[in-house]
Amino acid sequence: MLTVGFDLDMTLVDSADSIVASLLAVVQERGHEIDEQQVRDTIGMPFPLVLPKLLPEADPDELLAAYRAHYRIHGVPKTKPLPGAHDAVAAIREVGGRVLVVTAKLRINAIGALAAAGFEIPDADVVADVFAEEKGHALKGFGAQIYVGDHPGDITGAKVANAIAVAVPTGPTSGQDLLAAGADVLLAGGLPEFRVWFTSWLASR
Repeated sequence: MLTVGFDLDMTLVDSADSIVASLLAVVQERGHEIDEQQVRDTIGMPFPLVLPKLLPEADPDELLAAYRAHYRIHGVPKTKPLPGAHDAVAAIREVGGRVLVVTAKLRINAIGALAAAGFEIPDADVVADVFAEEKGHALKGFGAQIYVGDHPGDITGAKVANAIAVAVPTGPTSGQDLLAAGADVLLAGGLPEFRVWFTSWLASR
């Protein structure tokens, strides 16, 4: 079966403001300060890896649990689809393809964010808590031919899975840097360009 995987944050959904707001809130509650732009620059990476570097003086496990709880209540419901995201999913399903979501996000928050943004993705087709090479192993397990993402870690995952790495510069990484990281395809205008590229790719197979 034709199978296409997507990253979640800043690929399918615009979650940056909610992620930043939740982290800033729990950090400030604990009497710490953190640079907002530094947080934005890390979106797409696993927070268990990021938080000790962003705030080494805090208890990373306690901070992570507090952030996830705050985000689940206050951030997840505000999740919006990025332009072209629903059409990209529709383009795949119209030809009988399967859509996967493979993300570093906590599973319960990933499923909630998808629902809030209006996506109907079966829970069995959502793989969470994975990043970079781990994404690749998940994609390979599903036999994915394409993986779409906004982060160099997504490109790494696609390469591990021997899938086409399609990049969208809708997250913190520029298109130039995504190409330098090894993207096979760059959709410079984001997912609104996916259908045309995907249709052309299908025709060339």
